[in-house]
Amino acid sequence: MRTSRLHLDHDRCAAAVRSRDPRFDGWFVTGVLSTGIYCRPSCPAITPRVRNMRFYPSAAAAQGAGFRACKRCLPDATPGSPEWHVRGDVVARAVRLVADGVVDREGVGGLATRLGYSVRQLERLVHAELGAGPLALARAQRAQAARLLVEGTGLSMVDIAHAAGFSSTRSFNATVREVYAASPSELRAAAARRKGTGSGSTAGGSGATGAGAPVTISLRLPFRPPLHVPSLFGHLVATSVRGLEDWSDGELTRAVRLPGGPALLVLRPGDEGERHVHVTLRLTEVADLGAAIGRCRRLLDLDADPVAVDEHLGADPALAPLVRDHPGVRLPGTVDAGELALRVVLSQQVSTAAAGTHTARLVRALGTPLPEPMSGRVTHLFPTPAQVAAADAEDLPAMPASRQRTLRTVAQALAEGGLRLDQGTDWQEARESLLALPGVGPWTAEMVLLRGLGDPDAFPATDLGVKVTAAAAGLPTGPRLIGHAEHWRPWRSYATAVLWAASDHAAARLPTHAPPPRPGDGIPPTTQETA
Repeated sequence: MRTSRLHLDHDRCAAAVRSRDPRFDGWFVTGVLSTGIYCRPSCPAITPRVRNMRFYPSAAAAQGAGFRACKRCLPDATPGSPEWHVRGDVVARAVRLVADGVVDREGVGGLATRLGYSVRQLERLVHAELGAGPLALARAQRAQAARLLVEGTGLSMVDIAHAAGFSSTRSFNATVREVYAASPSELRAAAARRKGTGSGSTAGGSGATGAGAPVTISLRLPFRPPLHVPSLFGHLVATSVRGLEDWSDGELTRAVRLPGGPALLVLRPGDEGERHVHVTLRLTEVADLGAAIGRCRRLLDLDADPVAVDEHLGADPALAPLVRDHPGVRLPGTVDAGELALRVVLSQQVSTAAAGTHTARLVRALGTPLPEPMSGRVTHLFPTPAQVAAADAEDLPAMPASRQRTLRTVAQALAEGGLRLDQGTDWQEARESLLALPGVGPWTAEMVLLRGLGDPDAFPATDLGVKVTAAAAGLPTGPRLIGHAEHWRPWRSYATAVLWAASDHAAARLPTHAPPPRPGDGIPPTTQETA
């Protein structure tokens, strides 16, 4: 069955609601005719009669049908549907771009242009699958951002209306009332009562504390369990870059460039049994909230469906023990695919430690320093592709001339638009564009697809960690491994992550303290690609 049509299977959806199965949260929402509200499948409220249930593929579709969001289960706070994360067609790419704020910044016309479709064609395709067009999806996202800001900051309602992307305070008030059946002030008061009783909330934090100060917002980002924290955070820490990222006190901090200016993302795994990751955002512009949340979710692969992935990969007898010992692996992602592409080039034919050293030198030489209110252990933004392409030779890391040429070539292709790597990029087109660049081979291309774009079926077969762990597990080696991996489709990226998680590499472990200074930390090489 096409998962995008799950909401049409009334019996299956009703069964999920009766069982309050949280695995279906984000797949569909339930409109209840008798109350006029819509809920997530796992809502703890009394289960409505089946004849009063109506099922919709998105919150925007339920809102369009006149339903209001449940105040108890907050259906807009569920993990995103994994379908839009793993599909590569135009509708999935459109959903990912809407989540990244493209409609708010460029309008539906800008979204259509990015995807190479007319506005009419795109609206028809998106509405056919989601029951709502791109504008309605963006409106639902604005409503969610508004709720987070109302409940989690001390910003004025006027500032929140502007930050969430509403054209006027009147539009903001009307949308919040329509979606949540409460005024913004009532939402804030209810959130304060929840905090006072210790029941917890989905957001917290404070607004700006002075002129020029960043806005700080604390969130809890939900995911579908299980989540293999050691390999996910371990990989991100092992490949982190000093000055750009930092791991200390059990938190990963990194700088990111958002449309409104620089920001800091601080991510901390939840305690055992929790179904969310704790995030603190320090934003130059609060209007970047939606984009920042999207970056965090992609970095940690929080919209994945680990049960489906593990069931599929566990069917391989050789891989099954590794899947069983490492349930819920995620793809260690990125906040910017262009940045990731340049970092992958810097890691060709060197150890993880050396790659980190090279990249840190590039960041110090060309990166933009963070403003004083944000700067601490994290000091710089990663340089733009244009900055790298135009850099003098002495500002680039000391490495073979061939790799410097590859770095400049990839940077120039990104800067000039010949290579597009964003949430609307077609994965196969990106693969072909990468492989057409001198110095870019299959390992580099597959790593960019896997970590940069979240392609669930990329496979860097020549990665040293993959080869060593595969051989230890009794899997075929060399070209035969590529043939064997056909059984893992469409989840070869996750099979790669399982092999990484089962390795002896530092990336498979969650560090208990900050990594030691580089270079010379003894981490073995991870790649086999030549430039």
